[in-house]
Amino acid sequence: MRPAVEVADIFRRYGEAWRQAHDGHLGRVERRVMSAIELCRTAALGGHVEGCRTCRTVRVAYNSCRNRHCPKCQGAAARDWLEARAGDLLPVPYFHVVFTLPEEIAAIAFQNKKRVYGILFRAAAETLRIIAADPRHLGAGIGLIAVLHSWGQTLNYHPHLHCIVPGGGPSPDGSRWVACRPNFFLPVRVLSRLFRRLFLEALRAAFEVGQLQFFGEIEELADPPAFARMLTSVSRRDWVVYAKPPFGGPGQVLAYLSRYTHRVAIANSRLISMEDDRVTFRWRDYRRGRRPRRMTLDAGEFIRRFLLHTLPDGVHRIRHYGFLANGQRAARLTTCRALLAAGTPEAADRVRPATSPEPVSRPCPCCGRPMVTLAVWYHGQAPPTGPFWNDSS
Repeated sequence: MRPAVEVADIFRRYGEAWRQAHDGHLGRVERRVMSAIELCRTAALGGHVEGCRTCRTVRVAYNSCRNRHCPKCQGAAARDWLEARAGDLLPVPYFHVVFTLPEEIAAIAFQNKKRVYGILFRAAAETLRIIAADPRHLGAGIGLIAVLHSWGQTLNYHPHLHCIVPGGGPSPDGSRWVACRPNFFLPVRVLSRLFRRLFLEALRAAFEVGQLQFFGEIEELADPPAFARMLTSVSRRDWVVYAKPPFGGPGQVLAYLSRYTHRVAIANSRLISMEDDRVTFRWRDYRRGRRPRRMTLDAGEFIRRFLLHTLPDGVHRIRHYGFLANGQRAARLTTCRALLAAGTPEAADRVRPATSPEPVSRPCPCCGRPMVTLAVWYHGQAPPTGPFWNDSS
């Protein structure tokens, strides 16, 4: 069922005026995101007419924009990604570790997304792998999936990294599987300190070779002494790194990943209303026990906050490291399963979801039988008109 309000509705009603008001400050990526969401699943992008041979139902289906920031397009992308990842799960506990940047660094990240996001991914992955390899903590080579989010519940800019990590890994000599302690992965205080050091070292190196830019309220950081003072200040504070309890099993890992990997800044399901040039949406106050709340913003402010979270071209939101890295993942997972003595069919059943009959990809809304394509049109063409059934036979 279509939500009462969608991000696309807000962009269609208020987007053009907002673009004109901010014409000199709106980048190419933001313009492309707005245009894609506005046109998503409309006749402008083309589509097809499909029908049911059994009950003769006919319906029109419009093409999606497939933009990674579009709330309507990420469901199918998430399903495809999860189907590909289901076979990668191991019969071990999985942990969720979150790395968050302090406010001063977030301001730099917003003006240098591509550079700072890369530093964030590398620093978090190296932190987990270095501490896990230390025999005082785990003594194993681990793998992980890292997912970048840049938003909080109220759409403010809040860059942080979600890492999903199997609870163990091969020993340094590859002879055995080293499991973490029950319900405990790695000490978060140790993780926090190493993450802070690795991140600030990389950020300082990027500054020294002129890879960072500073504008507006943080323009003074372009001055080396001011930048050094900022680094000193943030290096004296604890950085937020926390680990959640382990998942109950691989099935819960998949369910969790389906919610996080392809999430956008706000889902259409959270939108409540769009009236009097204002947008109201639901959010949860995590500082007060996840209490549900409502927030109302001017439509222009809602658009501004949504666009804070666009990603530069070439920046991947999901990345894999260790034995889950893309290069040799299949071979390394085979080794891990062998070390876990999970190479038998019985063990494989524990890590792969049970197969079920393939659902009908495009079921008829009336009888449930498969729909077939009757006509197609493309971007710039006029939609075809009927009749679509030839009943002369």
